[in-house]
Amino acid sequence: MAELARRPVVAVTGASGYVGRAFVERYRDRYEIVGLSRSEREVDPNHGPDRWRECDLYNLRQVEEALEGCDAAVYLVHSMSPSARLTQANFADLDLILADNFSRGAAKAGVEHILYVGGLVPEDGSEVSDHLASRKEVEAALAFHGVPATTLRAGLVVGSKGSSFQMLRRLVSRLPVMLCPAWTRTPTNPIALEDLISLLGACIDDPEVHGKTWDIGGPTNTTYVQMIADVARLQGLRRVLIPVRWFSPGLSRLWVSLITGFPRALVSPLVYSLKHRMVPKDRALQAHFGMEGIVWQDAARAALAESDVKAPKLPGTRALRRVAKQDYRAESTVRSVQRLPLPHGADASWVATEYLRWLPDFMRPLLSTQREDDRVDIKFRFMRRPLLTLCFVPDRSTEDRALFRVEGGLLAAGPARGRLEFRVAPNGEELLAAIHEFVPRLPWYLYVVTQALAHLFVMRRFAAHLRRMEPPAKGPLPLAP
Repeated sequence: MAELARRPVVAVTGASGYVGRAFVERYRDRYEIVGLSRSEREVDPNHGPDRWRECDLYNLRQVEEALEGCDAAVYLVHSMSPSARLTQANFADLDLILADNFSRGAAKAGVEHILYVGGLVPEDGSEVSDHLASRKEVEAALAFHGVPATTLRAGLVVGSKGSSFQMLRRLVSRLPVMLCPAWTRTPTNPIALEDLISLLGACIDDPEVHGKTWDIGGPTNTTYVQMIADVARLQGLRRVLIPVRWFSPGLSRLWVSLITGFPRALVSPLVYSLKHRMVPKDRALQAHFGMEGIVWQDAARAALAESDVKAPKLPGTRALRRVAKQDYRAESTVRSVQRLPLPHGADASWVATEYLRWLPDFMRPLLSTQREDDRVDIKFRFMRRPLLTLCFVPDRSTEDRALFRVEGGLLAAGPARGRLEFRVAPNGEELLAAIHEFVPRLPWYLYVVTQALAHLFVMRRFAAHLRRMEPPAKGPLPLAP
């Protein structure tokens, strides 16, 4: 008997999410699918991935281990869910760390191809929204460490569980009269979820398209206000749509959030991205595969019909996210990320060394640092016990990433798994200083109004210090004394 061909092993982040779930259900017979999850999951033999691997994408070692043995990886991650009780960071910096970790981990594990779904970016040179700028930055980060990364840039994805389509449907069902600001008349080419999933599978199987960025969209050029009218008509509802000019994106975000019940963090990307024409510059990828696509009205009709059908539940989704959020709050962990300027010619090791030299000088006469081999104690000058003890991790550090473990101190509670890292951004002009999984010893609310604020103040002053610095004259400084 001839030996059966090995199915390609494909890792999927966000396998219990909207696009990830559809991908898994479509291709679980074609590929051996490994779902990456922040928490432990049980395999469902009838639905979901062939196996789950626990993986915190903020932890580079876990990413490397989770991607081991995978041929390709589908990256469907955006940093919307809570990852700590206190997060001092904006979404773009968090997304950049996640993408950079994934790219590094994929390179170390020997993954041959990364596939990413991003957002359409206007080609007219106009300033893009923060959300779209972050998506573009993630594209570059995923490709930075040598693994070919293919990006599919899409606008609104039409499916019953898609947040954008659900927002639209709730607006139609809850408002008999709607004021429609200027952004609702922006041209867009919505793409059916079914078409997006077809393109993802086709891209995995065709090396000719790997490592490139492709604009994709449905065959229908329409506007958001026309989509609202179409959804109302398809449901047999009469709605009065009144065009207005004076609604700002910020006010639009507020009323869309209030009416639909979606958090503003999810509404904002939609509203602010629609300042631009959300149309593909071409549909070359679809032409390459001979996929004309589903017209908007048919995609909307199918999504509305599917909304009334209960799909099998995968581990995860809203209930699991609530549990995760409660776990993070119970554990009182902290994540803090600041983007710093990187002096020309410096690397992560140099910045980390400069920080440890600068900190006691800046906080004189309160603080001092004491170094012994890879251990650094940060202490008050008048106290023997350190406030924090950091341990440099040479085997997990490189020129563009310096990693420290938080080993203890008066301000840190156990177990000691907190991490401090200095990481060069893929653009080579900035650096991310990040604290992960830090557990403070101070009572929580006292920590929030004292140590947490002090950290932000110190990092802002250090950023100002780096802006004033001359480029290093003799290359990077050693971390060990």
